[in-house]
Amino acid sequence: MGEFVRVETADGIATIRLDRPKMNALNRQVQEEIRDCARQVDADPEVYAVVLYGGEKVFAAGADVKEMAGMSYADMAVHSATLQDCFTAVAEIGKPVIAAVTGYALGGGCELALCADIRIVGESAKLGQPEILLGIIPGAGGTQRLPRLVGPARAKDLIFTGRHVSAAEALQIGLVDRVVPDADVHTEALAYAAQFKGGPALAVRAAKQAVDRGLETDLATGLEIERLQFSGLFATEDARDGMRAFAEKTKATFTGR
Repeated sequence: MGEFVRVETADGIATIRLDRPKMNALNRQVQEEIRDCARQVDADPEVYAVVLYGGEKVFAAGADVKEMAGMSYADMAVHSATLQDCFTAVAEIGKPVIAAVTGYALGGGCELALCADIRIVGESAKLGQPEILLGIIPGAGGTQRLPRLVGPARAKDLIFTGRHVSAAEALQIGLVDRVVPDADVHTEALAYAAQFKGGPALAVRAAKQAVDRGLETDLATGLEIERLQFSGLFATEDARDGMRAFAEKTKATFTGR
């Protein structure tokens, strides 16, 4: 349990809760606490899905610019690897991850949301990668995850201009997956996550890894990744129970083994 980031678990759903007043600025401490929380929920067999949440007012307004301003090239050459590792820890959680976005998700905040599998945002949310306006570029995955999600041209538009996009535009370009009333964001994210409780956790993890790793390579290699994940699941009790239940027209009971 960190000072600014904590894990709240209930009914098989873990919420990674950012709570650094006033705007959840992502300084080095917050980044490291996010990494630690991500590893905690990934390793917890009682957790079936994860929600990223910054509270009712803001998801995360970005990196702590005051902290960055005092860093030299030598400082950032070292820290940038840690920064990316912290966000990658979220992207590599082997369970469905839902970003519940209210208010601003800018810079590092947007990059954190990009690490999720699904993004549910409030109607008044604003997203963007405004680093260019500081004379820098996104450094926590924005130049890589954003174009993979919305395409290179749209990603370049957002990164080159640094402009904020509304929830409606974000939905239109595929940056987010669902827009709901602001007051319903967290509830909707929890409801989406709830469907995975008691599900085939090993198969979900394999599916996530197959999709994510496949996007990083050519089709032939991606198909081989899929083949290995697919065949590997036949060594699990969940697969045997699932197919037996189908044949017997009963409901499968998955145990994650």
